[in-house]
Amino acid sequence: MSGDQRYQAIADYGIIGNMETCALVGMNGSIDFLCSPRFDSPSVFARMLDHDGGGFFQIEPQMENVTTKQLYLPETAVLITRFFSEQGIVEITDYMPVHNDPGHHCNSIVRKIKSIRGDVTCIMKLQARFGYATEKHTINQQENTFIFKTAEAENDNMRLQASFDVQIDGNDLYAEFALKESERAFVILELESNGSTNFNDISYYTKQTYFDTIGFWRNWINKSTYQGRWKEVVQRSAITLKLLTSVKYGSVVAAATFGLPEELGGDRNWDYRYTWIRDAAFTMYAFLKLGFASEASQFLHWIIEQDKNRDLHLLYKIDGEWDMEEKILSHFEGYKGSSPIRIGNEANNQLQLDIYGELLDTIFIYNQYHQPITFELWQIICKEIEIVIKRWQEPDHGIWEIRNEKHEFLHSRLMCWVAMDRAIKIGEHRSFPFPVQEWIETRNAIYEDIFENFWNEDKQAWCQFKKDGKVSDTMDGSVLLMPLLHFITPEEPRWIKTMEAVDKDLRLDVLVYRYNNHEAELDGLEGEEGTFTMCSFWYIECLAKGGRVEEAVENFAKMIGYANHLGLFAEQISKKGEHLGNFPQAFTHLGLISAALELDKQLSRVAK
Repeated sequence: MSGDQRYQAIADYGIIGNMETCALVGMNGSIDFLCSPRFDSPSVFARMLDHDGGGFFQIEPQMENVTTKQLYLPETAVLITRFFSEQGIVEITDYMPVHNDPGHHCNSIVRKIKSIRGDVTCIMKLQARFGYATEKHTINQQENTFIFKTAEAENDNMRLQASFDVQIDGNDLYAEFALKESERAFVILELESNGSTNFNDISYYTKQTYFDTIGFWRNWINKSTYQGRWKEVVQRSAITLKLLTSVKYGSVVAAATFGLPEELGGDRNWDYRYTWIRDAAFTMYAFLKLGFASEASQFLHWIIEQDKNRDLHLLYKIDGEWDMEEKILSHFEGYKGSSPIRIGNEANNQLQLDIYGELLDTIFIYNQYHQPITFELWQIICKEIEIVIKRWQEPDHGIWEIRNEKHEFLHSRLMCWVAMDRAIKIGEHRSFPFPVQEWIETRNAIYEDIFENFWNEDKQAWCQFKKDGKVSDTMDGSVLLMPLLHFITPEEPRWIKTMEAVDKDLRLDVLVYRYNNHEAELDGLEGEEGTFTMCSFWYIECLAKGGRVEEAVENFAKMIGYANHLGLFAEQISKKGEHLGNFPQAFTHLGLISAALELDKQLSRVAK
């Protein structure tokens, strides 16, 4: 099934969204993924995960020997798909209008179809499959407006309006319409959001929302303070991160999708539509570095609310709830036969001690370079530091969420050190009350444990974990964070040796694996996976910090070459250069931003 030609490549999609949810639009003009009303809601369209039964919304010009191209309008999330043939040229413009008061508007998708050259006939097909394709629906026609409602819903689920005639075809919609040269047609899809079915007339969308949406995105991206090299690449990654950020809550989902495979035909198919503290903290770090302080502020307010009266969790739904039982959608065949398809995430029940360090590092940057934190937040920090002091020596499941036994992972230990170090620095800078001697002694103990006890003399490297006092000989891509988080300098002799071990064990040209699972089936899952793109950008940043700037520039250029046609990245890249895993992924794009900023700084330093 890995060669199933019914499915488009994961890289053949673009993302549109309104910071409440998002949709993936293929190069064939089909919306093949949409969850509504929120990122983590059940799917309406999921043809990416089940070609015949997942649901889709396609507009297809009827021309022969068609080639297609996609692009974003500069500095926006407005997507244009263009169809080229000897018979004519047609373009479809897709976007989701952004509202200042999201609670009072429905989610909507605007699709504008225009014939650029020639008279062309187009076919529209819409197959809605609500509730992960488990809920039946009815369609009620009112002139050329079509209202979808499931038996389970109190309100109407969805409404379609079009500027051309549409027919009901069983439980689906179908239209065939002709466009003369330069003629335009519109189709509007509105979906219930926050209980609101405040649907609008089609004229509202055709006259007002296009330029409003363009204006929103350009006004937002122009708040960036970054004026360095690779500006367009960085901006596209920033817009992608913004698309994955909840405008209502300030939380950030790890990726737009669930169930896309890390190995074709394999079972590594996870649900990433939630807020991981780790991923969100790294994302806020990227926003802060680019000058988007309001996103960081909203996220910290969200964190305060989640952490005020309960312990910090590993991951949350976007509204802060954390009950997300992992379930299997056995009726979905999976992308190119890659099953099972999971929703929810079992990792929520794991112990991952690294999250405290990632969060504290972001708060440290926020306090240092944007705005002093409140004493309320400091009290929360103290509560979290007490947990770190108590538990830093415990084994856990680690950054990669290993599903079998726990280990004392190097990365978790490193991030416990970061948590202590940043908390001490914040406390000293702000003269906050804290037990100075206890905190410093703990930080020093963690440092010595890492430096000495995770060093493998035979391997000549800091290795992935230790168990029963013995360090493993397995390399881990997260070791690349050691100099990036200022635990050691790039000139440290042990670090130079560790980089050599990464080169030998994990690197495939510019691509870097996070670990070699086939050595010992460390993660408890069968099969292999692709290279982990975030690790590739960490590696580039390490090269730049270590003075190997020209090498870093070359690697960065090659990595950008692995992006899809729109500058988007999935979680992983296969040996063949295919995108694997959920798409687009926040972790990858924030890694790109961080690497670009470090490279720009080092190049500017060399130029002087």
